[in-house]
Amino acid sequence: MPASTGISTPDSATSGTLSVGFVLLPRFTLLPFAAFVDCLRLAGDEGDMSRQLRCRWHFMSADGAPVTSSCGAAISPCMPYSDPAQFDYLVVIAGVLEGEGGVDRQTIDYLERAAASGVPLVGICTGVFALLQAGLMNGRRCCVSWYHHDDLKRRFPEALSVPDQLYIDDGDRLTCAGGIASADLAAWLIERHLGRTWARKSLYIMLIDEARRGNAPQPHPMVLQKVDNRTVRRAISVLEQHLGDIVSMDELAERSGCSRRALERHFRESLGVSPQKFARELRLRYGLWMLNFTAHSITEIGERCGFADTAHFSRSFKDTFGFTPSEVRRKEVGVQEALIDPFILQVGKADSP
Repeated sequence: MPASTGISTPDSATSGTLSVGFVLLPRFTLLPFAAFVDCLRLAGDEGDMSRQLRCRWHFMSADGAPVTSSCGAAISPCMPYSDPAQFDYLVVIAGVLEGEGGVDRQTIDYLERAAASGVPLVGICTGVFALLQAGLMNGRRCCVSWYHHDDLKRRFPEALSVPDQLYIDDGDRLTCAGGIASADLAAWLIERHLGRTWARKSLYIMLIDEARRGNAPQPHPMVLQKVDNRTVRRAISVLEQHLGDIVSMDELAERSGCSRRALERHFRESLGVSPQKFARELRLRYGLWMLNFTAHSITEIGERCGFADTAHFSRSFKDTFGFTPSEVRRKEVGVQEALIDPFILQVGKADSP
């Protein structure tokens, strides 16, 4: 292809069932990139020799130069933007947001060309900002990390942002909150193209128990209080990963590496509350967050918080916060400050068994 077009073609000697092109933007976040590409790598070769047999991938930048991530590590070699039609997916990964200038014109043109060619576009972390800037998410829901949600709404107030899921698969537009959720999305695509066996193989080698589906809730920073007890920290992590589920105390104790009785003792000594009450208030706090930052109905929010019916959710919500979900939704109570502050249970408060 003529050099004046800025288009190059990767080595055609490697081919596979799943082909992915990575658009790496300056100061991209390394973890979601590594999680995604390692899923491809581990699924691509039965002998674990990192050969691109079932999957192939290429790293690209606007000028073909190495791209430096937010942590300072550079990815090389990169090639200039190549014909998007050769890829099954084009994955855009960004990270640190600098100023209001946004993405360079060459990248925007390339994304527009890919969309016109019918290539599915994947926005990971703040990579979704690039898709929005290019005007390629009009009328589409886009998944964004809770951490970047305010920035996204400020820059793109008309965007249909979803900050309470891990990723959204909308056919030719896929968006992911970032972090380790990038592995979940990669596993989903591998399962679609290569089969579940290869997706599970990748995750197991990466020491990930199982792939979470896109509608799984994002872990929110509900608990920022310093907790010294390692068992309690482990239990809190499990609860934050299952905000929409009721985790039995027996299962929580097993996953925390202790007996149920010991778990209850650890919680009372560290936080002054039982693990049951802690888990319940954590789910309710998640509901409070969704009432303020999503358009989900109160019924749906109650279900996402693990409550069997709306009445139970509303009663529990009022008992905990002193106002009802309907009052929050109607903006009759000022709770914004509480949402910004860390969620810290009132330790030492009397708690009935």
